Amino acid sequence: MVSLEDIKLPPHNIDAEKGVLGGVLMDNELMYYYDGVELIPEDFYQREHFYIYQGLKKLWAARKTIDVVTLADQLGKDAVLDAVGWTDYLYELSSFLLSTSSCPEYVKIVKEKSILRNILKTSQKIIGDVYEQKDTLQVLQDIEKRVFDLTQNNVAEKVHSIWEILNKRVEEYMEIVDHPEKANLKKVFSGYHGLDDMLGGFKPAELIILAARPSMGKTAFALNILKNMAVDQKKSVALFSLEMSSEQIADRVLSMVSGIPMWKISKWQLDTEDFTVMGESMETLSETNIFIDDKWSTTIPELKSKIRRLKIEKTNLDLVIIDYLQLMSGSNSWYLGNRVQEISEISRGLKELARELEIPIMALSQLSREVEKRVDKKPQLSDLRESGAIEQDADGVIMLHREDYYDPDTDKKWLTDICVRKNRNGPVWDSELYFEKEIMKFSELKSKSDGTY
Repeated sequence: MVSLEDIKLPPHNIDAEKGVLGGVLMDNELMYYYDGVELIPEDFYQREHFYIYQGLKKLWAARKTIDVVTLADQLGKDAVLDAVGWTDYLYELSSFLLSTSSCPEYVKIVKEKSILRNILKTSQKIIGDVYEQKDTLQVLQDIEKRVFDLTQNNVAEKVHSIWEILNKRVEEYMEIVDHPEKANLKKVFSGYHGLDDMLGGFKPAELIILAARPSMGKTAFALNILKNMAVDQKKSVALFSLEMSSEQIADRVLSMVSGIPMWKISKWQLDTEDFTVMGESMETLSETNIFIDDKWSTTIPELKSKIRRLKIEKTNLDLVIIDYLQLMSGSNSWYLGNRVQEISEISRGLKELARELEIPIMALSQLSREVEKRVDKKPQLSDLRESGAIEQDADGVIMLHREDYYDPDTDKKWLTDICVRKNRNGPVWDSELYFEKEIMKFSELKSKSDGTY
């Protein structure tokens, strides 16, 4: 027979929950702190406390005074006043504390118990999957995702009402009005003003496609963006190269930073001065957060696993670059040569990954040969190779075009058109950059009239 001592309740602390709620009834300003630590109704174990904190958040969002009377009125509107014990229990909470000085500690306890309950819930789901004898690889991937979600404090999955979203947005707008410099804190920038003006920077959860025909310099351009972000802006960038080795990538970045021509580095025709400059550039690069993976083939699940591990073990990532999309593999073997469906799965997976991890992802892509058949060689969205899903899933599409590739006698020698063909949140337009092929470097034109850069 099972005794009462054998029955274990999930982790919780009722007194800490009472202290958190009673503190707000004493000092409404505590809600600023609670919002800052992202305390949510689901963090409360006792159902009555869930309803009460939900009512507190609604009053706070409406900028109303919070006391027993207004809270009882709100709970009455929500039809849960009887469920929380009427006003008697609210008065009990209001007199539970003598001071609010310990409320931050009470919040910490409530959050910790909530996380423990979610760990317990996650563990139970994992055990259930094992007993159901599901696919082993799928079980491992699910375990990794669930553990990652726990480490990121994503302990409550819920549908948000619009008043919650707007309340948060209003606060963000007011903060930006008071502190304009904070508007760009969550963005990363390419370092090229024309492109950044059009896109407004690369924002979390965005999928950006960088596309071009072979030999247009899309890998070089991506590495320039990596260098601008990691070296100049001190951002963290991860590059997954399915085409070039990590050594080749390192050589290219070193050439950009040092100014030593790429041919000298690849042939090791370096003099003493080159070695001195190279040493200084290596020291600069050693202080950056650049991570390179050169596995020749990868799938979306493998990519998710690697990026999650990077975020947990190394640093918070600001940008992920994938070179390039068509070299990735789908996770399903039943495509049987249907490359369109496979590419569609990959592009959707990349967009979902960007949203899940709240980071921008730039994926390089090949363009079809249709470009070569037209008189006007400038690429269009319809030229994206193998799948219209790429265009649909992307938040932005950047295409590169060099006129001198098709016409050696053009007066636009070494100029590259940066064509923004899709911009979900802004205009589409073209800008020009000068390409220094010897060091694989793109530079902005200072004056279009005289062609300097």
